[in-house]
Amino acid sequence: MLFGGAARAQLVTGVAVVVNDSIITLGEIESSVAPYAQNAYTKYRNEPKTYEQALRELHDNAVEQMVQRKLILHEFLSGGYLTNLLESYVDDRIRDYIQRNDYGDRAVLLRSLRAKDQTYESFRREQREDFIVELMKSQNSSNPRKILISPLKVEQYYQTHQDEFKMEDQVKLRMIVLPKSSDSATFSAKKMGEEILVKIDSGVPFAEMAAVNSSGAESAKGGDRGWVDRTFGFTPELAKIVFELKPGEHSGVIELPEACYLMTVDDVKPAHIKPLTEVRGDIERTLRNDENGRLQKLWILRLKRKAFISTF
Repeated sequence: MLFGGAARAQLVTGVAVVVNDSIITLGEIESSVAPYAQNAYTKYRNEPKTYEQALRELHDNAVEQMVQRKLILHEFLSGGYLTNLLESYVDDRIRDYIQRNDYGDRAVLLRSLRAKDQTYESFRREQREDFIVELMKSQNSSNPRKILISPLKVEQYYQTHQDEFKMEDQVKLRMIVLPKSSDSATFSAKKMGEEILVKIDSGVPFAEMAAVNSSGAESAKGGDRGWVDRTFGFTPELAKIVFELKPGEHSGVIELPEACYLMTVDDVKPAHIKPLTEVRGDIERTLRNDENGRLQKLWILRLKRKAFISTF
């Protein structure tokens, strides 16, 4: 939606939310939502109701994140956390930012900011606030590594999330791909595939023939595609054949409209559920992160309970 001068000024400066002694403007919310709104429009342009719902969710999420940021900054300033070292930490953060983003030096950063109509002062303020928010979050939650998860919780999670640990049928696959030429008079992919098949049947290693004849980057690895399942991108014809092969077996020449294929299976992993011993570490990390997230939410809730928040 496009706005005229007066309406635009109202959008930019209009107060949307008051959090203690800070405000969040309509313009700030719009700027936060805009990049995601375009993606939502592209995705749901033919579904007006879904698009409107997506916009509402984007708006609500943006407001929530901004409110949390204001609450954390207020807690920092009013809670006696301010120290003389803060500005030194911000200087270090900006130096790291310059190095990390290949700006080279401060002058290059300044030119980049000017190109975006941003002042160095506003950039420094953002970096300062980002540092404060990260610091406060780290001090008001438990380090996930220090959160203890009992073996019983791990086992309960494993039993109730079996779908997460399902492994479909997999094969360790090698392929020879022979694209069809538009000049069939001088080249026949099928004929070449049959000649390759004769050599393989006579004892020439499949990998050797793939390295010499196959198309694609995998030819350098003897046609090795690694472990793949049915989501690999097979056509139905190729999938049916490859998952019927036993370890060490190879297919015949498979002719499809775009190319001819030869496939061999080095090994097979039948569908199964990963054992607990294999996924215990992943489950513990998930549970620790979940607990850390829960503690963060409780902290934010405490900040909200003692804050003044008004939405317009």
